[in-house]
Order: sequence, then structure tokens, then C-alpha cells
Amino acid sequence: MPSHTRSAAEPSHAALPLLVTMGDAAGIGPEIIAKAAAAGELDDAVVLGDLGVLRRAVAACGLLLPVAVLEHPRDRAACPRGTLAVCMPAGLGEGLAALPLGAVDARAGAAAARCIEQAVAWVRAGAGRAIVTAPIHKEALAAAGVRYPGHTEMLQALAAAQGAEPPPVRMMLANDQLRVVLVTIHLSLRRAIDALTEQGIVDTLAITHEAGLRLGLASPRIAVAGLNPHAGEGGLFGDEEIRLIAPAIERARAQGIAASGPYAPDTVFMRARDAAGKPGEFDFVVAMTHDHGLIPVKYLGVEQGVNVTLGLPFVRTSPDHGTAFDIAGRGIADPASLVAATRMARRLAP
Repeated sequence: MPSHTRSAAEPSHAALPLLVTMGDAAGIGPEIIAKAAAAGELDDAVVLGDLGVLRRAVAACGLLLPVAVLEHPRDRAACPRGTLAVCMPAGLGEGLAALPLGAVDARAGAAAARCIEQAVAWVRAGAGRAIVTAPIHKEALAAAGVRYPGHTEMLQALAAAQGAEPPPVRMMLANDQLRVVLVTIHLSLRRAIDALTEQGIVDTLAITHEAGLRLGLASPRIAVAGLNPHAGEGGLFGDEEIRLIAPAIERARAQGIAASGPYAPDTVFMRARDAAGKPGEFDFVVAMTHDHGLIPVKYLGVEQGVNVTLGLPFVRTSPDHGTAFDIAGRGIADPASLVAATRMARRLAP
């Protein structure tokens, strides 16, 4: 977040609330928010969303949870602990609480996008400490005419100053055992491979290094996974490692970044895994494509997984799961990943 001179009346950064976006109104986002609030995990947070949708979620979960409607995030300090504090951005649309649960709807997509836009505006204005986003549905966004395929791309565009190029950002998925950062994100596999560049890999390593410093690591150890089987086997199975990945690692190392590789992608995640009695060899793994990097993390379980967008001028985290339309409205959604995302946000934005 941009620095500014703070008057005596302004709160410190640590005293600012987290800004939690509602996500898709037809999914489980509102329910996991309600459960997290009832557990006392959102006592320093303001939820940006529709009051009716959130009250419906509270009822679906069978909770006795007071809900306070605020005009501005700064009013959070006046709310008692154990309160679900809600700010309703202008332009959310009508009748969101009556939308069918578990179904793609353009109105839900538009409302989700509006909450994200307001969260970015407020965090950039110094009214929030960090952003935590509940799950959105990409089809609902598209149906609403939102031109971004997901959170990452939308946040990147919103973070850019007027007329400026968007900042380079990367997706990190993390849990207690692995942290994985991606060079490419939401592209078909064929397009992702074509999109790989030496500079893009160097940028990813620099962004990952900075994230490690923010997490308190003095010299983050970054393993770089190859793209091809056996990391190309000296060019026998592809030459991306020789042409792009190895030169990028050398450039990053020349900048003081503790990057190494490229390693065979079928074993590097096991080496990096920080398991009980077997500390990982690396603090991060950088992977070239979306599924290549995220399958190992998600295999370990999504309950504690956190999605972090690196490279933004503010902190943004999210649960490591989607809208779960199949169980929406049943009150059984597990809030663990959202709770982990709020805790990660606090750690990255102290």
C-alpha cells in the first residue's frame, strides 16, 4: 500500500481492519465468512457484501451471530467482538439474497466484482490493512461481462495507477508444508508454455524472494521446477530448461536471490515439503504452469491452503478452494482455509 503521512488521529496500520470480500453470493463464501466470524476470527475485519446474503448465510449455518452494518471500515473499532461487521458497497444490485444457491448467475458475478473493486479502493486509500477474498465463480464473472478470468488478473488491473502499466504479479499457494509460486496462471497449457520467457521467470524469482523477506526469512531458499520430464534431461525431452529457466536462475542469483535448479518437477515438491521430522530443503518452489505447481499443494489438503497474490502494492489472500456450489446453503462448508487466509494476511501486513 502506498505510504503516506499519518496524522495523530489516524490509526496505525496494524489497527486497520482486514477487508473481506463476500465472494459469489450463490456459493459458500458467505457461509464460511459467517462461521469464521462466529469463531472470533474476524473481530478485526469488515466484510464487503450484501446484508441479505450474509444474513441468509448466518441462518443456513444455524448461528446466533450479531450483524452490524457500517458506512465505512473505520467504524469497525466501535463494534463489539463477535460481531459480523458489514459494509455494503454501492451498486451491488437488488435481490441478491433471493438468488438460487449453487447456480451460475450474472448478478452474483457482478456483485462479487463490485466488492473487489471497493476493497481495492479502500485499501489503497489507507482504510484497510489487507484484502481477503472469498471464492468467486469465473463463469458468473464472465456472464456479468467482467473481462478478467479471475481474482489475480482483476486485482492486478485495479492496482495500477491511472494510465500506468499493471504491476507484475504472481500467484502463490501455501499451506503448512509447501509454498508454490507460479510463473504463468490462467492460460491453457499450450499458451502457458508459449508464454514462458526468461524475463518472466526472473521476475517471478524476484517477487518470490520479496515475499520470503516479508515472511521473515533472511535468505529465502527458492527451488525452480523444470517444465519437462526430468527437467529436460539435458535437452532430450525439451530445451526450455536450457534456453529459459537455467539462464533466469543465473540472473536471479547474480541479484543475490538464493534460487537453484531447474529440478525434476516430479521430485522437487517432495524435497521442499516441510513435514514432521523432515524439514524441507527449500522455502518456496517456483513452477512454470498452473496445474504443475498447484496439484502438489492441493493434494496435501485444501483445508489450510491459502492463495496469495504476490507483487501487488497491498496484501491479498484467499482460501484455497472454490465456490463449492454443490454444498452451498447447507451450512456444512469448512471455514478453515478462510481462517488460514486471514491469519496469513495479518502476518504479511503487520
